[in-house]
Amino acid sequence: MTRDERGAVTAETALVLPLLMVVTLAMVWMLTFGVAQMKSTDAAREAARALARGESPDRAAALAHEVVAGAEVSIVEEGDTVRVTVEAQVPSPGGLLDGINGTTHGEAVALREETSDAP
Repeated sequence: MTRDERGAVTAETALVLPLLMVVTLAMVWMLTFGVAQMKSTDAAREAARALARGESPDRAAALAHEVVAGAEVSIVEEGDTVRVTVEAQVPSPGGLLDGINGTTHGEAVALREETSDAP
């Protein structure tokens, strides 16, 4: 290493380190978004199963909110079929990257179960 190259590693690190931090935060947010997407789908499935078993729409929505707090739950009943849609906001990691907020969308469909009146 010559005298002219001294400090080059430090300067390069100082330039690259902020970029690495942003990439790391973006990757953490993508992981968070993926988990939130799975939770939205699970919440929709849970609510659809409850409706198929004969639970009330309010109870089904409450079950969905237990899985994803603060989500929007939409229930559509068409004959023997119930369709539940769950949408939830995913904030950016730590509020540092405000431009990458997102919305997850989970949907589930179920057929109502037949109930027997016999004991």
